[in-house]
Amino acid sequence: MLLDKHILPALRAKRVNEITFSDVDELHRKITRAGSPYQANRSVALLSKMFTLAVRWGWRADNPAKGIERNAEVKRHRYLSADEIARLGAALAKLEDRQGAIIIGLLLLTGARRGEVLGARWDQLDLTSGVWTKPGSATKQKTLHRVPLSVPALELFTQARELAAESDYVFPGRGSPRRMDIKRTWRTACAAAGIADARIHDLRHTYASLLAGQNMSLPIIGALLGHSQPSTTARYAHLFDDPLRAATEKAALIIAGGARQ
Repeated sequence: MLLDKHILPALRAKRVNEITFSDVDELHRKITRAGSPYQANRSVALLSKMFTLAVRWGWRADNPAKGIERNAEVKRHRYLSADEIARLGAALAKLEDRQGAIIIGLLLLTGARRGEVLGARWDQLDLTSGVWTKPGSATKQKTLHRVPLSVPALELFTQARELAAESDYVFPGRGSPRRMDIKRTWRTACAAAGIADARIHDLRHTYASLLAGQNMSLPIIGALLGHSQPSTTARYAHLFDDPLRAATEKAALIIAGGARQ
């Protein structure tokens, strides 16, 4: 979308080695002025990846997208409520796209990243012992991540097996070895469930919030999410406010009761 909407209209008339830092900077400013500061940042990030490849392939000597001052972004964490989760589950049960429904269900039940689920292979899964071993090549941290699977998650993988035929991938695509996206299915499910302003990645945040609500420690949450650095998991520390508040209220009741005696 970024390529067709912003990048190509602005730069298609120039050769790869003719594009300058000023061209990329002006594109970033133009998209920002149009009211899409985040898309401006994403466009520069995409261009930077493209030019990194161009340098590697010998098409040019430098990356003109390097050093562009990005727009400030406010980190956003959206968590589905218990009611939203229930409505989403009901909507997924009725979706025509059964494969897409299973993928969304697994994203919520495992906290895995979208790319990890879409790229999952059967040789990564041990459905007997209930373990998913993601190779370093499939994870953001580039390290092996071994994670236990819940019974509901195992049931979804079993359903996926029935749909996958003889494919090496858990979720084979149409015209490609594996499925590449579920954006349309996600929009359909959210509309049916009456859920607004939720992204697919918010399912990962929701999974973390549910773990925190069950008094799971940050190290356990980090291990399940596949974080290699404690600082990454620390962003979820605020989710412990409710269980901590409940704990301190219990202590206060005991203390207050003793004081009255």
